[in-house]
Amino acid sequence: MSDTLLFVHQAALGAMKRKPRPLARALEFAAEDFDFVPDLSESVLRQRLFEARAGDELSLLWRHILAEWDFASEATWTDAPPRTLERRSHTYKLLDVEPRTAEVLDAIAPVAVEDGPTVISDEFSPWYDARREGWYWPAYRGLLLNKGWKPEAVASLDDATTKVVERLANPSQPEAYQSKGLVVGYVQSGKTANFTGVVAKAMDAGYRLIIVLGGTLNLLRGQTQRRLDMELVGEENILRGRDRNDPEALEDLDYGDDPEWHQGKFLKHGGLPSLLHHFDIERLTTRDYDYKRLQQGISALEFEKKYPHKPLFHSDNLHASKARLMVVKKNKIVLEKLLKDLRKIHTPLDQIPVLIIDDESDQASVNTSNPKKWQEGKAERTAINGLIAQLLAQLPRAQYVGYTATPFANVFIDPSDAVDIFPKDFIISLQRPDGYMGVRDFHDLDSDVPPEERAIANSQEAAHVRGITVGDESDDVFLQQALDMYVLTGAVKLFREQHGLGNDYFRHHTMLVHQSVRVAEHRELSKRLTKMWYESAYMGEAGHQRLRALFASDLKPVSTHHAAGQAVPDTFDELIPCLGPVLVRISGDGGPVITVNGDQDVEKGAADFDKRSIWKILVGGTKLSRGFTVEGLTVTYYRRTTAQADTLMQMGRWFGFRRGYRDLVRLFIGRSEAFGRQTVDLYDAFEAICRDEEAFREELHKYAELVDGKPQVTPAQVPPLVAQHLPWLKPTGANKMYNAELVVVRSPGRRVEPTGYPLKAADLKHNTALWRPLLDLLAPEAAEFFYKPNYVGERPRHYHAFYGAVGHQQLLAVMSDLRWWDPTTFSPHLAYLEELGETPGQVDDWVLLLPGQSAQGRTEASILGARPLPLARRNRRRYPLFGAIMNPEHRQAAYRIAGAPESVGDESADRLARPRRGAVVLYPIVEQDPAELVVAGTIDPTKVVMGFALIPPVVAQGAGRELVRFRTRDSSRPNVPIIDHFVEPS
Repeated sequence: MSDTLLFVHQAALGAMKRKPRPLARALEFAAEDFDFVPDLSESVLRQRLFEARAGDELSLLWRHILAEWDFASEATWTDAPPRTLERRSHTYKLLDVEPRTAEVLDAIAPVAVEDGPTVISDEFSPWYDARREGWYWPAYRGLLLNKGWKPEAVASLDDATTKVVERLANPSQPEAYQSKGLVVGYVQSGKTANFTGVVAKAMDAGYRLIIVLGGTLNLLRGQTQRRLDMELVGEENILRGRDRNDPEALEDLDYGDDPEWHQGKFLKHGGLPSLLHHFDIERLTTRDYDYKRLQQGISALEFEKKYPHKPLFHSDNLHASKARLMVVKKNKIVLEKLLKDLRKIHTPLDQIPVLIIDDESDQASVNTSNPKKWQEGKAERTAINGLIAQLLAQLPRAQYVGYTATPFANVFIDPSDAVDIFPKDFIISLQRPDGYMGVRDFHDLDSDVPPEERAIANSQEAAHVRGITVGDESDDVFLQQALDMYVLTGAVKLFREQHGLGNDYFRHHTMLVHQSVRVAEHRELSKRLTKMWYESAYMGEAGHQRLRALFASDLKPVSTHHAAGQAVPDTFDELIPCLGPVLVRISGDGGPVITVNGDQDVEKGAADFDKRSIWKILVGGTKLSRGFTVEGLTVTYYRRTTAQADTLMQMGRWFGFRRGYRDLVRLFIGRSEAFGRQTVDLYDAFEAICRDEEAFREELHKYAELVDGKPQVTPAQVPPLVAQHLPWLKPTGANKMYNAELVVVRSPGRRVEPTGYPLKAADLKHNTALWRPLLDLLAPEAAEFFYKPNYVGERPRHYHAFYGAVGHQQLLAVMSDLRWWDPTTFSPHLAYLEELGETPGQVDDWVLLLPGQSAQGRTEASILGARPLPLARRNRRRYPLFGAIMNPEHRQAAYRIAGAPESVGDESADRLARPRRGAVVLYPIVEQDPAELVVAGTIDPTKVVMGFALIPPVVAQGAGRELVRFRTRDSSRPNVPIIDHFVEPS
């Protein structure tokens, strides 16, 4: 039966997409083209929308048009801001609908009042007309809606992509200009969808060469190529006139073995776009083949000019020319081939509007050679960075847009390096998309529930995270639990397919095991897992007992609270019929485990999620991070350490969209992993990264709002963007931080121990004189302190130390005037001490401790007239830096006085401890035998290094919180800070 009501509404609303008009009149006008006119009253509309089931086309039509009106950034019909109740109210007024109709429309399409993307931008000349439909963007938008995207999500994508495209240069303008920007998303959160939309709009606007730098791995490049081919290029451009039903004509088609090609899931334009009065896309790379010099013939890079006497960038030529698209690996050989071919074509390169999209732009693209050596002519740019710079130099009309979830390396680029890729024109931070599982879905950040009251119902950690603590690497208890959970969640997925989701809803079901970067260890782990799998007896009584217990203790309680309407079995017995099919899927086709540590694993189809259904356990390392999507990932077993925050975040493959199984997701993660000489908690590390990211995004948001129509700051003036909440977890690699300047280190309850003391006699005497008044504050008699051993077999010891209290301002006056071998090494700590004094309730005073030395060889001396005090012997280990200053035995008392968590005290330390009090342990240091330096009980102050260690107080507002902040050096202004203040993240 024909849905005439829908067709009339489609015609009426289609005619007023740019501006809402009286609905009744628009429906009446549209109905004139129909032989049968249904009841067009608002009461009928309300009833239809109120009773609509999921997928009802009239309901989707209204949701779509309301979202477009809500999000429109260039709405000439209202002054109300986008995504506001005020805008929606004005919309209803223009539609002239009854209040009851407005209520129903609000119910099916609530106003998306969340903020849009955060934009830090230099001023730009508006040129892009977002209201101009084009061809490829509407096709892409329609495909997303047909795939089930919510209209609000598509409207949000429309808004975000416009904010990127409008900041590129106008492709038709006579003057060449290169815009450089950075788009920051979340790990596995849909960045590809954003840059696909940007490419679509850019091509519609006139950009004719699109170069997508698709990561450094074949598997990621191929995944990106397929996504663009499927959702943007479309069948007709791929076939290039060939008959899709002719097997011989399609022998060399790269998607001949792709199930979704044969299922008709690739975009269809309804004909070759050029035959429909638009322009075609010519692919210069395919899914299986990266750019190969001259493979398509050099003519493939020659641009057609309808009017030879006009430049290519003239609008008369641009819109008559095909667009070229290539997805290339960030590989030296590939990029060199491209550069050589560009030099051979006859089309002047300065006439080609080019868009370069750099996926994972913080990897390989950033120059990691030391800029000082590079500027001195002693070093060259790193390979990929240098080749990108050459591309930009050869293509004056090229626009560069980097995409990443971990932008730390990008913002540390020297902003004055004109040929580098610093995002000088804009930085755009995307919003967390609807349905995304990110850090906040695994951590209880800012939870109002006290830790002791958190449970599965009110805690993300309790619901999804299972800590791994193994003392012996042969201990497989947690690995077995993860394996059991993988089987159990697979059974629940099949149960849900049988109870409403339909067959093959869960095409993929995977488990990821990642605990090493070494290939040899991957092989051993794969063997170990395979052996465990076949010994797990999942169809026997022992296996059933384990799964039954896990169902009762873990899966059922979590799903009861977090299934969000998905089917949940009442008993384990309901899952037993699903176990057999689960085991067959996982064990069949080569066994249960796939090792993925090389491109060949994907090229052979082992982990190609596009070509086949995969229900497997994946073991790997780097190849399974950095942009590669592990489809269907449900259980993760993760124990790999790294010292770089961006590297660690990119390993978080458990982040992403988990439609239909959010409650089944489990993260088994190491809570006490060996890392150098210490052990680290990887779960805490991911939480620290989240806080680092929030601080970064908050900085962007703070300065995004225009003031008097102008930006508060440009990207080159952005204040310290990057925070570091764990001292061992750096924002990015050291070779990407040459331009990063450390500006503040907050360290409540943590030891600060400078070692870079001056060398000059005058500086040493100056420092000694600064400390001299504080020596008179020490009590006349030393107190006895005890040291409790940390290791079995170590004996308790005691020592004596002089002590006294000093006010914060008095100590700060000393710290502020101290001289150093390199002042920048202590200035970040000094910045924190200054903050403490400026914030009420943070610090009252400090206890100054001056410990005695061992009785053997102990020497005392008067310093500048003070009473005799013990001298400490230390050596400069890494000239001019000392080794450790503080004696380990003296730390416990200092930590206790400062209120550090889990500190060990004794009677003397307990007596000195109080809130808002810090500790300073002072060591008058000599660098040779003190007996040779002391004359008549005194010592020359130029021979003394006044070394010390600080323990800032722990207070309620920041107990246990550490924060390191950086800013970027600008080589054009070496002595000028970009912005001289710091913002504590909320």
